Amino acid sequence: MAGNSDPLTPRAKLAVTAGKAAAAVSRAAGRGSGSVIGGRVALKLDPDLLGRLAQNLDCVLVSATNGKTTTTRLIAEALRAAGPVVSNALGANMPAGITAALAGASDARYGVIEVDEKYLARVARDTDPKCIALLNLSRDQLDRAAETRMLAENWREGLAGSKAVIVANCDDPLVVWAASSSPNVVWVAAGQMWKDDAWSCPSCGGVLQRPGDDWYCNECGFRRPTPSWALSGDHVLDPHGSAWPIHLQLPGRANKANAATSAAVAAVFGVPPQVALERMYQVQAVAGRYDVVQFQGRDLRLLLAKNPAGWLETFSLIDPPPAPVILSVNARAADGTDTSWLWDVDYTRLSGHPICVIGDRRLDLAVRLEVANQQFQVCETLDQAVQLCPPGRIEVIANYTAFQDLRRRVGN
Repeated sequence: MAGNSDPLTPRAKLAVTAGKAAAAVSRAAGRGSGSVIGGRVALKLDPDLLGRLAQNLDCVLVSATNGKTTTTRLIAEALRAAGPVVSNALGANMPAGITAALAGASDARYGVIEVDEKYLARVARDTDPKCIALLNLSRDQLDRAAETRMLAENWREGLAGSKAVIVANCDDPLVVWAASSSPNVVWVAAGQMWKDDAWSCPSCGGVLQRPGDDWYCNECGFRRPTPSWALSGDHVLDPHGSAWPIHLQLPGRANKANAATSAAVAAVFGVPPQVALERMYQVQAVAGRYDVVQFQGRDLRLLLAKNPAGWLETFSLIDPPPAPVILSVNARAADGTDTSWLWDVDYTRLSGHPICVIGDRRLDLAVRLEVANQQFQVCETLDQAVQLCPPGRIEVIANYTAFQDLRRRVGN
């Protein structure tokens, strides 16, 4: 929390310096931003460094399966109305990346921190946050991530009795279960498009009833809480019933939901909804997501989708047929090496779109599209796929490392 002028011991200062040096070497070698290796070196020298760096900050942690990078960016923009902000804006969301980000700003008042779902409880212990935003939980990286119910249980245990204000999505039963162990929860009706991971009651295992937007368990009484904040069309409803318009440059319903949650978080820090939402309009793209780039004389819109829930949301915001679509899937360590999740995605939503398939696992995706009765072409490279696409803006949807490959290829 904001307080002491300089919480860093000589050892901590040495760790910060060594981390920055390691990051600089990594960048010079062309191995990326260097934030992760810099953070690892710094934490090796001072294992308590993250806590020391957070000591002078009012922190908000943001965690979810989908939308945490964008929501982190929106919250950071909103809180800049109240003072300087430090944030891990590029998405390095494990302790090493978070440590490196906080080490880079000594004058910040607020820390807006995206946190990988598996590390939330640990980072919350280290940073003593004022607020924690919980957006959603769904299946992701099945080869290395815990099953969603286990993640919800870990959150619930790790956040039990937390002093932080928990801003949580009341439409996701797993998030509600996780947040319910905390004494101070602000519920936001942010919606839940993907429901396939939330049909059984996380409290007792019974079948959830889901009439309309409501949900409840007949067996144990676990049910959707009454929200204080809500997304209603193009507006955010605050606890007083006032409706504030959402004007975003980011597309889609999911980003309006992210804005609603961000407005609720900003209010915890004293930033009014009108001010917060106006500032969010400044965000045009997030780490390359939603960017429209020129490549080979064509407009390409770059869209990131890492798991079934993310693909479902992305399909809802692409241009209608016959807009051409390029799909790219890898299965490297950062993606998760198990591609069985492809079978959970409803690719019939792409009917009418000319489709080209690229990426390391393009053949896995091709089999899935064939079963879904889609017409597509398998291509070796992005260049080849673009040449085969008919006229119109091309929607390019890729999972994590495939997205990074695309950004490098188009010079974004």
